[in-house]
Amino acid sequence: MMQLFNSKLCAVCKGRKLLCGRPTCPILERFRVAKKLEPKINKREIFGSSPPSLFVGEFGYPKVRIGPLVPPLEGNTSNLDSPLKWENRSIRDILYYRSLLVMGETKADVNVRKSGRILGEIQELAMSIKPVDSEILLKRKPILKVLPSEFAPPIGPKAELLDFELTENPKIPRKTDYVVSDELKAEHAVITLYNSGFDEYYIIRLLSAGLLGIQRKLVPTRWSITAVQDTIGKHLRKEIIHYEPINEFELYFHEFLGNRYTVLLMPETYAFELLEVWLKGSLFGSEEPQVIHDYEDFRGRKGYVKETAGAYHAARLSVLEALRKRGRQARILVFREVTPKYYAPVGVWQIRLGVKKAMENPVGKFDTLQDTLNEVKKLLELKLERYLEKSWVLGLRKQRTLDEFLSLTI
Repeated sequence: MMQLFNSKLCAVCKGRKLLCGRPTCPILERFRVAKKLEPKINKREIFGSSPPSLFVGEFGYPKVRIGPLVPPLEGNTSNLDSPLKWENRSIRDILYYRSLLVMGETKADVNVRKSGRILGEIQELAMSIKPVDSEILLKRKPILKVLPSEFAPPIGPKAELLDFELTENPKIPRKTDYVVSDELKAEHAVITLYNSGFDEYYIIRLLSAGLLGIQRKLVPTRWSITAVQDTIGKHLRKEIIHYEPINEFELYFHEFLGNRYTVLLMPETYAFELLEVWLKGSLFGSEEPQVIHDYEDFRGRKGYVKETAGAYHAARLSVLEALRKRGRQARILVFREVTPKYYAPVGVWQIRLGVKKAMENPVGKFDTLQDTLNEVKKLLELKLERYLEKSWVLGLRKQRTLDEFLSLTI
């Protein structure tokens, strides 16, 4: 939380003057959410329909905090935990949804064989494809902090869990039963479920709950998101590199929750790069915004993504899905500009969805790189030259071509 706020500036502003440049004060927003929800969650026993949802923390690994997320609501609560369906929602909506989900947390060893009945109930919850009536008993009334995360959707109110029980039978698909009961490697299980049409966040939930793989373990939610999106992305890359390249330069754009996504596709063999900038006034921005990036060629990456972390896998997956649908390959460049409108981080799902929507919103097709970059320049706030200095994908092209373009922009 300390990264998000400047104590001196916030003390002077008090949320009224918006001196940080954001359209909404993140501190006051959390107070508004807390005040609105307090009457609903101010109790030790919570009964409601879990979306279904659970969370596994990473702190203290291999002893982690795990717990079901249960709202004080009954009925169809799936919208509270369906990131890929939040395209028409605001940051305020997301904070409200997540704040309704009360987490009863308990400590567990990541080795699922060492856990007891409560984990069994949580695993059954994870396998359900529909909301499940559930009841949690807490040691004390939950506290709402709505901690932000650049990876997972925000976690709402929580307290130590004394007991958890499903009060109805979860709806578990036969395919899930088959994958969970068979001894498949985690990677094989993920791809099997994905190709069967399951939502990737459903697969993430199964992996987090220790239901996939041969040597089964609980996997922190943040790690599960990256692992599943990376696994599916690698699978799709191996498929599309056998397709013919696209015929022209193509440009796509979409702005979502204060994030601008510009996607450039080139008629060449596969490579991917994400160029990311947090603009001045944004959460992690500075007076002199810096371009960070990560990349790969047709062979993929050998190591962990160093600079853009989970954003890389989320953005890559959305573009690869679009190319697979067309049966084509391309050299890919994704520009992400984060503006002050993104006043509270809500998770990499918004990158996944933002790039996916961009791929559905073509700006145009072009014959040359110069013409394409001239159009890209109109969509970016930071000078294009700053990106060109950093880009590995563009550096793969003949230097003469870039020199010609740069001479046109001076």
